[in-house]
Amino acid sequence: MAEFPWDAFAAALPFTLLAAVLVLGTTFLVALRVGRHAVVDVAWGLGFVAVAVASYLTSAGEGDDLRRALLLGMTSLWGLRLAVHIGRRSHGKGEDPRYEALLARAPGNPTWFAFRKIYLTQAAVLWFVSLPVQVGSFETPPVGWLVWVGVAVWAVGLFFEAVGDHQLQRFRDDPASKGQVLDTGLWRYTRHPNYFGDACVWWGLSLVAFSAWPGVLTLASPLLMTWFLANGTGKPLLEKGMSSRRPGYEDYVRRTSGFFPLPPRR
Repeated sequence: MAEFPWDAFAAALPFTLLAAVLVLGTTFLVALRVGRHAVVDVAWGLGFVAVAVASYLTSAGEGDDLRRALLLGMTSLWGLRLAVHIGRRSHGKGEDPRYEALLARAPGNPTWFAFRKIYLTQAAVLWFVSLPVQVGSFETPPVGWLVWVGVAVWAVGLFFEAVGDHQLQRFRDDPASKGQVLDTGLWRYTRHPNYFGDACVWWGLSLVAFSAWPGVLTLASPLLMTWFLANGTGKPLLEKGMSSRRPGYEDYVRRTSGFFPLPPRR
């Protein structure tokens, strides 16, 4: 079994952490300039891209080149697509209600409260969730079958996320859909195809890391990401109050899977 370059990996950790902090710190300054913290959602995907780039550069000459390239390419394609989509969706709009509610409870200076609770927290979570990419970039064994399983899971996730986002945006742009519930396309099988796709993307990336030692030690990272999407800041916050805004939403919930795609219930 090829040795994992622990010293080189440890030396790279400050650079990957710095990449995450720089992206979120710069976004904080942009938010102050434009007057809304919703811009941090655009930086979420870009932060992962920055960490992937830092991992790729610092692992040069250490990890398997094909695995390094796959992790960089997969993370970058996912992160850039997400950033562009959120940027287009939020262009010209005001503050996100989630951040308004958070800042309404701020003790003391709301600006520094936002910096701690939104930006520093997201930088820490982003860095932790990206550990499979960081560790996988330094793994030395050649690529095996589990890597390609990971690529396939990642591709399924990207499909669900991108197609789900496209279908939702088209639905929102249609004036006839006002007050209605999107229950066609991928949304017929899961109430959150984009969140399910996001989870698959990170399980796919993690499988690439799991293909060699010590990638399996990063198991907590995709578990945390999936928990956030299904039970934390993703699905529950989005569904809160939906039944009051869209009369048919309760019926939609009763017949449609909350996360994993399944045939609709009668």
